[in-house]
Amino acid sequence: MPPDRPTETARPEQGFAAVRRFLPYLWPKEHPALRARIVIAMALVLASKAVVLLMPFAYKGAIDRMAAGMEPAVLLAVALVVAYAGARFGGVLFDNMRNTIFERVGQDAARRLSEDVFRHLHALSLRFHLNRRTGAVSKIVERGTKSIDTMLYFILFNIVPTIIELAAVCAIFLVKFGWGLVAATVVMVVAYVSFTRIVTDWRTRMRREMVEHDTHAVARAVDSLLNYETVKYFGAEEREAQRYDKAIRSYTDAAVKNQTSLGLLNIGQSLITNLMMAGAMGYTVWGWSRGRFTTGDVVLVNTLLAQLFRPLDLLGMVYREIRQGLIDMEAMFGLIDTPTEVSDAPGAGTLRVSGGAVRFEDVAFSYDPERAILHGVDLSIPPGGTLAVVGSSGAGKSTLARLLYRFYEVSGGRITIDGQDLRAVTQASLRAAIGIVPQDTVLFNDTIGYNIGYGRDGATQTDIEEAARGASIHDFILSLPNGYDTKVGERGLKLSGGEKQRVAIARTLLKNPPILILDEATSALDSRTEAAIQDTLERISERRTTIVIAHRLSTVVHADEIVVMEAGRVAERGSHAALLERRGLYAEMWTRQQADQENAEEAETVAA
Repeated sequence: MPPDRPTETARPEQGFAAVRRFLPYLWPKEHPALRARIVIAMALVLASKAVVLLMPFAYKGAIDRMAAGMEPAVLLAVALVVAYAGARFGGVLFDNMRNTIFERVGQDAARRLSEDVFRHLHALSLRFHLNRRTGAVSKIVERGTKSIDTMLYFILFNIVPTIIELAAVCAIFLVKFGWGLVAATVVMVVAYVSFTRIVTDWRTRMRREMVEHDTHAVARAVDSLLNYETVKYFGAEEREAQRYDKAIRSYTDAAVKNQTSLGLLNIGQSLITNLMMAGAMGYTVWGWSRGRFTTGDVVLVNTLLAQLFRPLDLLGMVYREIRQGLIDMEAMFGLIDTPTEVSDAPGAGTLRVSGGAVRFEDVAFSYDPERAILHGVDLSIPPGGTLAVVGSSGAGKSTLARLLYRFYEVSGGRITIDGQDLRAVTQASLRAAIGIVPQDTVLFNDTIGYNIGYGRDGATQTDIEEAARGASIHDFILSLPNGYDTKVGERGLKLSGGEKQRVAIARTLLKNPPILILDEATSALDSRTEAAIQDTLERISERRTTIVIAHRLSTVVHADEIVVMEAGRVAERGSHAALLERRGLYAEMWTRQQADQENAEEAETVAA
């Protein structure tokens, strides 16, 4: 197995660089209809702000005419009040129309980014997936996707409109009240934004810590639940509960600190805005007492500032959400930037399988530079032939299958199929030509029919049933209450080991590959089940180039050639009879296994 070491080498995106990377998803060149929606949404933003800025003037006009106390002005005042109410409704109307039109854009952008991340995860090497926790990866993608919609909404429909409104308010104050009120407004906004940024950056460190603890807790829970049987085997329920509680406790402490800092931020923001409101209102009241401003002007200033403070009050939350969203997007773009260890060469062609001859030519490989696994391995399997690979654990047997699938690249030498170097063909065409029945069959949490049909996209029910017959599992499936619609559970836990193996055989039959790998496909089964499945395996391997990786030598006696691996090298090779006559490693392993089998049979007889 590969060493347990970090795999993420890509530097995560910093700050708003993540937003810049997301812009192509927001403004897709290939989707003019989505770009048109953005233009319409921004036009509605401008219309909404224009209506909102007209409201205070209608309110001011109504107050001035009421203050004048003239009877003929009553109808006009009422009309202005109605106009004020209409403007408020217009602002709500434009905002909701904007949200409705833009929703498709945001959701589509998030969908395309999520799809790219998902595709990239499948393109990463086996090394990455062996070292990453599934729960942690899924949480990163989930948070990153959710942050997209939030950030788009706040940036386009809060920050930008607030800047527009601030500029308009300053222009109105300059014309009606002079530079003093403009300067005070600008100072207040600068102080508010600066305070918010400083405190939020401080809170961001707390947020990062909280997210890390949350991710660790989720990963701990998922990993424990996936290993449910192992936990039960060792009676470790309480141990797992304590480890999970420790992870949750760390998250809880970080969340409390985060919430406390939020209260401090809100208090400071409220102090700044209320000081500005008090100063501006005091100034206009003083001007009204000197006859410089009307009563309506006092209301106008109050209404304009109240409208400006509303998005500014949200600015702290907006900035926090954007910063938090950037943290989540950093992690997701970090996944995208993780380099693919195995990739198709430029101009790689399609693998053409004529006979299925497989050749390992002086193959060397190491998971880590300090730990070599294979040393100059030379193997040849003729078209339709069967090669068995045996040896002790860690000898490099399963590594041969992984290299043939190009889960890893060879460190030296080359592997060919019908003379074609695997590095010169596409991975898709290579893997389409190979089928595998693994030792540990993992099934999707879906129906038996779906899991068998996974062997070939577009397979019909007739094809699925024919494959099931070939794997001798069709009758068993029909005996189930729901037949082929029976759910197999998480990782196929509702099926026995033999039943899962037959499902794996069936979907490999459905794939119908010219090259077959049997990677210790029966080593985890009892002797009776193994014998039944072994007959099926021998039948499906006929007329296919087959590599059998086995621990039990009794399953490979009929192979055309048997190779004994030892410490990453070919120690012995030959037929079963020839290797026994040689009295080497293979003969020693055979004698030991035969003795073990005889002892097991004697024990069963005594127990009976």
